[in-house]
Order: sequence, then C-alpha cells, then structure tokens
Amino acid sequence: MVQFAPLHLPWERRMQTFSVLQWVFSFLVLGQICIVVFIGLLFTRFWFFSILYATWWYLDLEKPWSGGRPIKALRNLFIWKYMKDYFPISLVKTAELDPSRNYLAGIHPHGVLAAGIFINMCTESSGFSELFPGIRPHLMMLNLWFWAPFFRDYLMAAGLVTADKENAAHILSRKDGGNLLGIIVGGAQEALNARPGAYQLLLRNRKGFVRLALIHGVPLVPVFSFGENELFDQVENSPGSWLRKIQNRLQKILRISFPLFHGRGIFQYSFGFLPYRRPITTVVGKPIEVQQVLQPSQEEVDKLHQHYMDELCKLFEAHKHKYNVPADQHLEFC
Repeated sequence: MVQFAPLHLPWERRMQTFSVLQWVFSFLVLGQICIVVFIGLLFTRFWFFSILYATWWYLDLEKPWSGGRPIKALRNLFIWKYMKDYFPISLVKTAELDPSRNYLAGIHPHGVLAAGIFINMCTESSGFSELFPGIRPHLMMLNLWFWAPFFRDYLMAAGLVTADKENAAHILSRKDGGNLLGIIVGGAQEALNARPGAYQLLLRNRKGFVRLALIHGVPLVPVFSFGENELFDQVENSPGSWLRKIQNRLQKILRISFPLFHGRGIFQYSFGFLPYRRPITTVVGKPIEVQQVLQPSQEEVDKLHQHYMDELCKLFEAHKHKYNVPADQHLEFC
C-alpha cells in the first residue's frame, strides 16, 4: 500500500524536500547532463560557448588536482539549511583543531551518497567555521567527476577535490596551516554495504591515508557519522551473491559503485530515490598526533593504522548510546 504525503504541508517542509531533491539529482545525473550539454552546444549556433569553456577548461585543467577552488558564497547558500533540517544533520566537536596546523580526517561510513559529511564539510549550514574557526575543509571525491565540464566547477566551489596523493600532498604541505583534508576511507565500494543497522567499515586493509599522514607529519582525525547508513534501503547484495559479484566487477572497471538503493518519493513515502528523514550526527574525534616519517616502513604504517582503528572504536563506543545504537553493537572492520 502506497503511503501518500499529506496535501497540506508547511512551506518549510516542502522546501526541505526540494533542497534534498536537487542535491540527489546533482550527484546522480547532473554530471552526465553537463557532458551532453557541452557536446550538444557544439552542433548549434551557440557552439562558441563550448569553445570558450573548453579554452577556460584547458587553462584551469590542473585546479582540481591542486587544492580546488572553494567559493564561500556557495557554502553559505540558504538551500543548504533546508537540506540540513530535512534529516536533520548536526556536527559535534570533541576537541579543538589548531588553525596553524593541517589535518587529515578519516571519514566513516560512506553511506550511499555521503549526505552527512557533504552538509557538514561542504556547507556552512551546520556551523563548521564557528565550531572550527580558521580551518578550511576539503573533501576528496572520485577523480572521474572532475572531467565533467561545468560540473567540475560546481564541485570545486563546494570544497571538493580529487582523490589522489598529489592533491593530498599539495593541501597537507601548505605552510600557512588551517587545512582539513577529508577522505571517506571506505570509498565507493563501502556504499555497497550501506543499509539500516550496518556498521561494517572497509578499513582493515586501507592504509594509504595513514601513510600520507606519516609522510606529511599531520595529525589524523577520526570522524564518524551516526545515522548515515539509515537513509536508504538497499536490494539484498550479500557478499558472494550474483548481484554483489556484478557490482564488484563494475566497481573495479569503472571505479564507481552501483548500489541498488531506494528510499521515499516526493509525494509519497513508500518508494523513490529520496533519503528517509532520519537524523545524522557527524562526530569529529580528537586528533591523533603523528610524527613525520618521510619514508615510513610497513611496520610504522601498520602500527599507526592499528592505533587509528582503536581510536575510531573508542569514538564510536563513547557516543553510540546518544544516537540509538544498541549497546551490544560494535564496529566491524573488513
């Protein structure tokens, strides 16, 4: 039985739904639409717009790989406040971050669309700059999306940057400090595990971010978003199933994952691609001090990686009771 939304809803709730709709649309199809528009304009009398943009693109080609171009006005758009209130989403600080230093944040879990960390790091709707004055956030995203014309500029304006070692080195080695580089450690593959009640993280063999922290001597900051996995249901795809095998294969080839997720609709609550209205709380943990080692050994990487996992578990255990996580539920690493 389809459960329809009431006809008479407060204007604010309708704006909340619209804000989330445009965000889901942006991250699912806007990149592809931008590519089609860019190519399509070449075959019309407006071809010169594509030529002008192509010239700009060529001159600006390396920008996503060298720290991006965040624009404060986009971070402060009123629409993000409506999106924050839709769930709602909140940001919790457990320790100070020194604006004279750079930091590397490991973010967990990925969820299906990483809604919580987008709002908390790429917008000011949850008050990031007030909680962490002097800190400039950067969030890594798959390089693939920065090859989409027009869309790449939108991503950079929000503080998103490419996910590669060279870009990380550029940001983490800035002498003026005050940079927080966020890496969603589980990546696209972890999205295949995202479903309500899931606390399984792809972390045990993901050590590249730890090696980066050692090379640049920057503190590691564990970050966990409670509620991120509660936003969508997902078609059963347990490890070993035929669906999971296909998804894993596509992910290896294309570097993006294809979770078959579903949530609610615009005018009804029974099915659709909008997330459920469920709260997300992103808790930023205490920085883990890291001594710089320009050429870290595998033993040094493993030791710091284990320490990071221990601190992440402590963060989860210390806060889970506040966010309706069962007392006997613990993080699982794979």
